[in-house]
Amino acid sequence: MMYAKSGTGTVPFPLIFFLLFASYAYFYQAGGWNQNSRFALVRAITNEHSVRIDPFQKATGDKAFFDGHYYTDKAPGLALTAVPIVALARPIMALGGDDPESYGGIAFLSYLATVLTVGLLTAAAGVSLYQVCTDLGATRTGALFAVLSFGLASPIWALATQFIGHAFSAACLVFAFTAAVRIGREKVRLKPDATYLPDATYEPDTTYRSDVRLGLVVGLGAGWATVSEFPAAVPAVLLAGLAAVQVRPLGRARVMRVLGALAAGALACAAVLMAYQYLCFGSPFHLAYSSEQGYEGLQQGVFGIGTPRLTRLYQILLGEYRGLLPLAPELALAPLGLAILLFQGARAHRAALVALLIGVYYVLLNAGYTYWEGGWSYGPRHLTPGIPFFCVGLAILWTQAPAIFRAGLAGLSAWGTALSLVAVATMASPPAQFSRPVRELLLPAFHDGDLALNTQRFTDAGVDVGGWRRHVEPKAAFNLGMKIGLDGHASLIPLALVWLGCGVYLMVRLKADTTTDQGSADHGPPEGGHYVPRSG
Repeated sequence: MMYAKSGTGTVPFPLIFFLLFASYAYFYQAGGWNQNSRFALVRAITNEHSVRIDPFQKATGDKAFFDGHYYTDKAPGLALTAVPIVALARPIMALGGDDPESYGGIAFLSYLATVLTVGLLTAAAGVSLYQVCTDLGATRTGALFAVLSFGLASPIWALATQFIGHAFSAACLVFAFTAAVRIGREKVRLKPDATYLPDATYEPDTTYRSDVRLGLVVGLGAGWATVSEFPAAVPAVLLAGLAAVQVRPLGRARVMRVLGALAAGALACAAVLMAYQYLCFGSPFHLAYSSEQGYEGLQQGVFGIGTPRLTRLYQILLGEYRGLLPLAPELALAPLGLAILLFQGARAHRAALVALLIGVYYVLLNAGYTYWEGGWSYGPRHLTPGIPFFCVGLAILWTQAPAIFRAGLAGLSAWGTALSLVAVATMASPPAQFSRPVRELLLPAFHDGDLALNTQRFTDAGVDVGGWRRHVEPKAAFNLGMKIGLDGHASLIPLALVWLGCGVYLMVRLKADTTTDQGSADHGPPEGGHYVPRSG
């Protein structure tokens, strides 16, 4: 098993979280059919105390119709997570004299719902990804590179600013993956005055709490990822299998604790989903997609998912319309890092294999989906939950690569970050009518300082202004710089200052790790203790 070298420099987790969260919270992308469908459920529960979205159904084309009533066609996890936030904010707004049902009130509530669910969890997933990368042998700068590639240099940034389930589900899967990898890795502090047998394994007093906590995180993370996006069910099973394999050598008692907690978390998520579906459709097993309106392709295969096609695979990886690699070119090299990790010991091998399977699963899922293009989308959104698992490979590749190769990786990631900034600043979900959305819409608009293009609101389908480069006031979308009176490129200055401050601080903290990154990870246990498990 590899362990990261212990240098004197550290990367503070709060800084990683703050950098990502600030980048996500800075932008409000307004609505769209997908977002409006989910938020309609939030409004229905908090306003009408019902799961029927009848009063709000005209704001979206993504809806199910059953027994004379309308429902969101989306998996409910994200909306249910946002319900307490909106339920708490509504009376506070009313006390302050604001109308929660006005246009401004709905914009504020939908902003809160997005930032405190998708934005918050995606930023937290960046911290979790950093932890698991260092656990698997990446240096601190390698892990940081993977986090920034995940959170800023890929379409994840665009999705983390929208009330859509893909980044949210990806975050939940990252939490489950990190917990599964960490099972059995407790540190034991050796007492200097004690006598230890040379070949014995000593378990810490906190093993019981650790087993329950990690098992519960795997079950809840994988389970809620599935309740939020149904395709996550397959990665959820893989992560549960990884947890079971990790704990198996540790004895029957620990197996029962970990798997019992995992099952409890997963069953709790399943119970919420089945209760919701029973309230909507009178059956706990009736998915909303079974009653979808207007998408005949969902009747093909398994809710529209069939055999992957090479033409779609090319388009979602390399095409100008929805290609991932033109937007995040560093990800093309990520499988090399996962391949390296496959040969770094049993524990690393298992983690790398599961990460690779999850990443490939999402790519093939997108290539097999009837509506592979994802409608209005920056890149192929259906495969994006697999991105953080490929980024584990980037951390290992950075750790093992020579300096000149790292420079190339950094350049590719910088390009992806620049394109992502262009997208979130202009339109995070470019209209489907543009065959080359970056070249035809996003870059020209950004060049002209024409930002926040989306006209779709959460209250309706939007205002027809005769084109995407024309605006009406107030704008449906905005960034926080606009809210303090800045316009055009100047509205991005506050975010640039946040980035500058974080960058300088990180460079200072990581300076002591320069020698660490000249080689690969250390194979010894950290000073002052040793790690269990017994094998791997």
